Amino acid sequence: MTAPDTALDAQRLRSELARPNGPYAAVEVVERTGSTNADLRDAAASGGSDLTVRIAGEQTAGVGRHSRQWSSPAGTGVYLSVLLRPTGVPVRNTGSVALVAGLAVLDAARELGVDAYLKWPNDVLAGRLGEQGYGKCAGILSEMVPEPDAVHPAIVLGIGVNVHPVPGVEPGPGSLPATSLAEHGATTDRTEVALKLLRSLAERERRWRVSSGDLDDAGMHSEYRMRCRTLGEPVEVALPGGEVLSGRAGDVDPIGQLLVDSSDGTRHTIVAGDVVHVRSA
Repeated sequence: MTAPDTALDAQRLRSELARPNGPYAAVEVVERTGSTNADLRDAAASGGSDLTVRIAGEQTAGVGRHSRQWSSPAGTGVYLSVLLRPTGVPVRNTGSVALVAGLAVLDAARELGVDAYLKWPNDVLAGRLGEQGYGKCAGILSEMVPEPDAVHPAIVLGIGVNVHPVPGVEPGPGSLPATSLAEHGATTDRTEVALKLLRSLAERERRWRVSSGDLDDAGMHSEYRMRCRTLGEPVEVALPGGEVLSGRAGDVDPIGQLLVDSSDGTRHTIVAGDVVHVRSA
């Protein structure tokens, strides 16, 4: 059932976020699409401009990491993607932009009165739900888009935020239940949520870009570590090749990689993988 909410205010979003009044090259707002990330991957391949934003009121084929479905029904959330062309950021540092996006979601949540935290690499947690004490209210998907004649690939950064409760969503890796900003007392005005999120993202991404993707140089490394619930936790990491690594999450390095200490004292650097916070017996 569609949540009781007004439609996204496309005129306001464009007038406040797009140049000359805002930081973005273009802000496109559509009622429905398959996937905003897919739309901007196509735009990147066609020469789309750096800092192009696409926002949808509904996604019919929204995806998260590893091609998992991201439930995006009409009227319930903010579903957006941003096309980035950070030519001064080395390719090995580009993965840290997902962590920067996570901090931008926290900024917006804080402005709305919601205490939220991060789970490496791409989940935003809120509340006191479930056995672990929190639920997932937002997810982030960063995708590189190689271009034949470009030295640096483009990046499509997707963010999905549950503003209203989304019924029928199965828990993801680690059995994290879904939650929403509204369940923690925040506004249900999705236009307002999108404005706060995109303003914060623009400022944080600018700092990230001029720092060549180094979170330390951008002044966000210690902030991320303080807000990341993964650090210090016993974890199991499902690696891309199918192997599972068990250990304790020790740190996140300045380019966003997770450092996991196994029981034999070896420190492992994790570039990508599904992390499960292991519950104490």
